[in-house]
Amino acid sequence: MTYVGLNHYLDGLQTSSASNLFVGKEGRVTARFFNARLSSVFQPIRSGNNLELLGYEAFVRTVSVNDMGLNILKLLEHATTDDESVELDRLCRLLHAINFFRQAPIQTSDLYLSVHNRLLTAVTGNHGAAFQRVLSKLDIPQQRIVLQLPAISASQRWAISHVAENYRRNGFRFAVHAGSIEQAFDLLERVRPNVLKLNFGSHILDKDGCLFEDLLVHAARLKCLIVLRKVDRLDLLDKFQKFSDFQIAFAAQGNAIDIPRSVIAPSLVNSASQTLRINTSDMHRQECCN
Repeated sequence: MTYVGLNHYLDGLQTSSASNLFVGKEGRVTARFFNARLSSVFQPIRSGNNLELLGYEAFVRTVSVNDMGLNILKLLEHATTDDESVELDRLCRLLHAINFFRQAPIQTSDLYLSVHNRLLTAVTGNHGAAFQRVLSKLDIPQQRIVLQLPAISASQRWAISHVAENYRRNGFRFAVHAGSIEQAFDLLERVRPNVLKLNFGSHILDKDGCLFEDLLVHAARLKCLIVLRKVDRLDLLDKFQKFSDFQIAFAAQGNAIDIPRSVIAPSLVNSASQTLRINTSDMHRQECCN
C-alpha cells in the first residue's frame, strides 16, 4: 500500500536542513537527539499457537550497520528534563512509524509503539490527539497502531486509567504491562486494554498455571490479547502450548524466537523456533486424530 502523505514527507526530508530526522541508505530514517544518532529495530509478535505473525514492537537503537546498536534510551532518560523526555518519546514514535510503514512487505501487521512513563503525568492535555494528527498527515492507518503504556507503580493507577481513556476516545488501541498475573486481572477489569503483556517465565507454569489459564479465558471474553514477552527459552514456550487453542489463544515475543531487525522480513524466523512450529503442528494433528 502507498502512503501518499508519508512519501511526500520523506521527499521533503531529503532536502530539509532544519529537521532532526535524516534519510539514509536504502531509505532508512534516523533521528538526532543531543549527540546520539537513533534508528528503529522491530521485533515480531507471533501467535503462541503456530508462530504466525501478528505484529511488531519497535525499539530505538543507536545507528549500526548490523542492527547491533546500543539501547541508550535509559541513559538519555536520566540526562533529560520531563519536557525533553516527552520530546524524545514523541520523536521515537514518529521515527518508528516512518521506518515501519515505508517498507513495502508490510500488509496488515500491527505496530506496537511504547509510551514513556514520564508521559503519563508530564502531559496534562488530551493524550493521543497530537499523534493522531501526525498519523493523519502522513496517511498512516491509525487502526494499525497499538500504543504500549508502561509498567506502573501503585501510585500511578489513576494516571494510567486517565491516559488509557484518552487513547480510547482518540481511536487508538492500547496495551498495558502487568508485573504479575494478579495485576493482570486488575488491569483487565479496570483499564480494559486491547492487549496485555506479561513477562515470560517458568513461574507461570510452576505456580500460576491455573491462574494463567483463567486469565486467558477472561481476556478472551473481553477481546484482549495476552502477549508473553521476553521469551528466552523455546523449550519452555513449547510447554505453554497446552494453553493454546482457539478459545484461549495467546501471543509471544522474544529473542529466542526473533532478533529485532531494522528490515521487516516476516519470513525470517530463528531456526529453533521453526522446529517449535513443526512440533506444535504435529501436536495439534495428534490431538485431532486421538
